Amino acid sequence: MQHPPVWLIAPALAAFAAAPAYAVQYLNIEQAQKQFFPQADRFASSPLELTAEQKAFVEKAAGVRMRYTKQPVWKALENGKHVGWVVQDEVFGKHEFITYAVALDTAGAVLGVEILDYRETHGREIRNANWRAQFNGKKHGAPLRLDNDIQNISGATLSCKHISEGVRRILALHEAALK
Repeated sequence: MQHPPVWLIAPALAAFAAAPAYAVQYLNIEQAQKQFFPQADRFASSPLELTAEQKAFVEKAAGVRMRYTKQPVWKALENGKHVGWVVQDEVFGKHEFITYAVALDTAGAVLGVEILDYRETHGREIRNANWRAQFNGKKHGAPLRLDNDIQNISGATLSCKHISEGVRRILALHEAALK
């Protein structure tokens, strides 16, 4: 067996070592929960298993497909009183999944959106607090359309579009199963 020349090994290793790593975890779900609801003393795991009817409602109301019928959800509690919901979700960016969480008040209005894991090479600008704040106060039925009620970010169009669709889906999910 013939080995490659030594002078080829060093550049190959350098190229591999210099390959950029794009995946970044900004927050885990527990950190996001406390950020959304600092007053809460407990987060009760309340995963949803949607019925076929609920799934159909969400897809029609949101205008986007639901990949899964199971949805990770936590009920935020303060001294035993229900103060809101935290829903974890994933949307596809351009090539990879973006994991994010949405906080809802008990009436279903968005209190906040946090990007948990971002795996794309471009579009990290969706972590900008001002961009994410556009969702605050939105309820089921809000259009959440880019360049209408949600501003786009140049260079992050697909991430913006898919997060907007995901939040719209979560608002429909609240309407279908969390009210």
